[in-house]
Amino acid sequence: MCEQHKKRLGAALEHGEAHTNDHRKWSRRDFLTATGLFGAGSFLLGNLPVKTFQPTPLMAALSAAGGNDRMLVLIRLDGGNDGLNTVIQRGNSQYYNIRPNIGIKENNMWALSPQYGMPLSTNALQPMWNNGMMKVIFNVGYPQPNLSHFRSYDIVASASDADTVWETGWLGRFLDTEYAAFVESPPIVPPALQIGLQNDLVFRSDQANMSLAISSPQEFYQIAQSGQLYETASLGNSLREIELAFIRNAANSAFRYSGTIQQAYSKGKNDVAYPNSDDNPLAEQLAIVARLIKGNLGTKIYMVELSGFDTHATQYNTHLQLLNQVAVAVKTFFDDLSHGNSGLEQKVLGMTFSEFGRTIFENGSGGTDHGWGTHSLLFGGGLGNGFMGQYQDLSNPDPYSDPEFSVDFRSIYATILQDWFGNTPELVNFVMGQQQFPILNGLVPAATPSLGDNDRCALLGHNPHKTIAGTLEIKYAIMKEGPLRLQILDKAGNVLRTLVDEYKTPGSYIFNFKASDWFLPPGAYQYRLQSGGQAFRREIRF
Repeated sequence: MCEQHKKRLGAALEHGEAHTNDHRKWSRRDFLTATGLFGAGSFLLGNLPVKTFQPTPLMAALSAAGGNDRMLVLIRLDGGNDGLNTVIQRGNSQYYNIRPNIGIKENNMWALSPQYGMPLSTNALQPMWNNGMMKVIFNVGYPQPNLSHFRSYDIVASASDADTVWETGWLGRFLDTEYAAFVESPPIVPPALQIGLQNDLVFRSDQANMSLAISSPQEFYQIAQSGQLYETASLGNSLREIELAFIRNAANSAFRYSGTIQQAYSKGKNDVAYPNSDDNPLAEQLAIVARLIKGNLGTKIYMVELSGFDTHATQYNTHLQLLNQVAVAVKTFFDDLSHGNSGLEQKVLGMTFSEFGRTIFENGSGGTDHGWGTHSLLFGGGLGNGFMGQYQDLSNPDPYSDPEFSVDFRSIYATILQDWFGNTPELVNFVMGQQQFPILNGLVPAATPSLGDNDRCALLGHNPHKTIAGTLEIKYAIMKEGPLRLQILDKAGNVLRTLVDEYKTPGSYIFNFKASDWFLPPGAYQYRLQSGGQAFRREIRF
């Protein structure tokens, strides 16, 4: 094992209790499981009514004019995935010299190319590779890597430098720009949804956590069938009550979204058979995601996880089994999306990521310890196949450190934001902390930049009423039901009057505004629409 990696107490299995303690981090997910989030004592609200509507030509045009309908599914390989045994450089004798016991032999691989292969346990992915639905990014990492699971994951989730602590996540900052009115007029569809995880830093913004976090598929099934609401006002400041308040607030968020989740889950269905959840927990999570996508939930970002990749000992069989679960789950998921020539596989990008890689040398326990770079796998229709970045150079291995990373993980994030979601370079640089990471040209099919997010609501303008003197018609539309506010602001943006503050069903609306009825003198003002977590404003004079 590399001596430099041993220096941080707890990084290696042989550190004994220190390594065990490194994995013991109190999480709200643990508390969630211990207390039973959806147990007795909650207010069972029952199945919520589902409303349907026929879109007008105006609504259809607004929908077509909105942003793209692409989605991102993040697949977290928790624990630090061994990239060298995930995609192997074929015929590299040095690889077998430094990994005499855990190296993947040539007869146990399928070929990605003459130079690279993957273990036969992942051969479910071979049709995806052959059909241009898979890419490999070699040796993904960041400068001055931290080898603690928790700190390194925070770096990957926030997109910070190794020596900087950020309290928000990269997707939280992105979604914050998409849902500027998230707190004032929250959407009834979760902007992001994560299964099998605690409320994650990656989705945290300055104003809120932008995702619905569900700790297990079983809890999701309960949310999909009923809404639940917990009282929090009477709780005090003791540690237990603070934690209980967090749990109840999580349940409240679930209740907010329960109607749309119920609707999407009942409308969608899985058209292929997924592996048994006991054999493949990742497949069960992706089955839920596929069903929600096919039920048109409207959530753009999903996150699932598979744990067990911290392979300090007896790695060979364990890692191959984990990779088999990933391969089978991903292939089944995309088969489900593409069933019946739906084309959904063209709209979904899947990506694996991990907090770090493993040491290039195997250790004395038949495993690997916390290392530097690892590979990321991308999946999706129309993606093509191929490689990006440089594979780890094993020609002259340093016993005290791993090879330098090849691709900064933040370049992948920036590329997804700009090319996959069609955002401007200015917005991407803002989300990434103005660090301007290079875009990986050709990594994903580039989208036409969005001209506006009218897929949720739109402020259509105003004009004088034809028959009522001194009255203006303020026109707006909402594509998805939810809370809506229409307000008059002064030129500085201060709220003067609230014209509408109510729950609206989908449709186009006109508000007849007469300034004298609201005791406003003539002058220059603004009016603002807030709905679905978004905010739009226009100038007005009367």
